[in-house]
Amino acid sequence: MTTETNSQPTALDRAEPGRRIVSIGECMIEMADRGDSTMTMAYAGDTLNTAVYLARLNGPALAVDYVTALGDDPYSDAMVNFWREEGIGTDWVARLPGQLPGLYLIRTDSVGERSFYYYRSAAPARSLFDLPSTVDLLDHLSGADMVHFSGITLAILSYPARDRLAEALQKLRRGGTRIVFDGNYRPSLWPSADVARRVVTRFLSFVDLALPSADDEEHLFGDTSCEAVADRMHELGVDEVLVKNGSNGCFISQGDLRQHVPVPHQVKPVDTTGAGDSFNAGYLSGRIADMPPVDAARIGSRLAATVIGHRGAIIPRAAMGDLLNCMAKR
Repeated sequence: MTTETNSQPTALDRAEPGRRIVSIGECMIEMADRGDSTMTMAYAGDTLNTAVYLARLNGPALAVDYVTALGDDPYSDAMVNFWREEGIGTDWVARLPGQLPGLYLIRTDSVGERSFYYYRSAAPARSLFDLPSTVDLLDHLSGADMVHFSGITLAILSYPARDRLAEALQKLRRGGTRIVFDGNYRPSLWPSADVARRVVTRFLSFVDLALPSADDEEHLFGDTSCEAVADRMHELGVDEVLVKNGSNGCFISQGDLRQHVPVPHQVKPVDTTGAGDSFNAGYLSGRIADMPPVDAARIGSRLAATVIGHRGAIIPRAAMGDLLNCMAKR
C-alpha cells in the first residue's frame, strides 16, 4: 500500500489552525444513463460529495481531508487528481496494488428521482481499516474538529474494521472532536435490516451531530415523523439532530430548539442525486462558522436546491456562484 503525497499545499496547509474536518467513505466511478445507449462518467460517493461542497464553500478557511482506499489504476489516479483540484487533502488515501474502485450505474426518471445499480463487492474501500496497511489511516483522524461518516461507510466495512473505527471515534469524541453521522441507509449494502439497525444504533451512541433523512429512518427504524427520529437519537446521546425531509424542508432538534424549517422555494428537480450530501455540506459549513442551526439549515437548503437543478452529484463550481460569494462574505 502507498499513501498519496502531494508537493502542492494541502487543504490543511492553507487552513487556519483548528479548522479541519475529515470525511471517511468511498468514492466510486459513476456511470449515468442518459438514454439512447449513452452514458456519462463522473466520480462520486456520499461522503466525498459532502467533502467537495465543504471545500468549495469554505475555501482556505477549512481543511477538508478525505480518508478512503483506492486502487493503483488510471481511474483511481483521476479521482485523486480531481479531489486535489477541489482543495481536498489526499495525503491519507490508501492505494492498494492491483485493485479497482467500485462502480455504479444511475438512472433518473421523469421527476428527477434516481435508481442505483452497484458493482462494488471487491472495491478497495471495503478493506478500509481492515488490512494492516489501512488500519494506520485511523491515526489521521486525530486533531480534527469534526469527523464525518455515513451509514454507507459503515455498511462497506468488515466487522473488525467497524470495531476499530468505533474505538477511534469514541477516543476522538472524548478529546473534543465532534462526530458527525449521516444515516444514508442502502438496504442492498447490508446483510439484513436487523444488522443495519444494530450497527447504526451502536455508532449513534457516540455521535454528536446526526443528519438523517426521514425516508431512510422510516424504512430502517419505522419512525413515522421527524420528531420521532430526533427523539430516538437523543435517547442514544446525540446532542444535535437535523432530519432532512425532501421538499418538506427539515426538522432541527437541539436543546430547547425544536423547529421545522421549510425550503425557501420549491424547485422542480432535474436530478436529485447528491441533494442530501450537498445539504449536509451547507449545514456543516454554517455550524462551523457558528451560525445558529436554523440559519445553517437555510444554507443547506439553498445549496441542495441548486444541486438538484443540475445533473450529477457534483455540479460545476460556476453554478454555485452566488452561494460561494455569500459564504465568502460571512
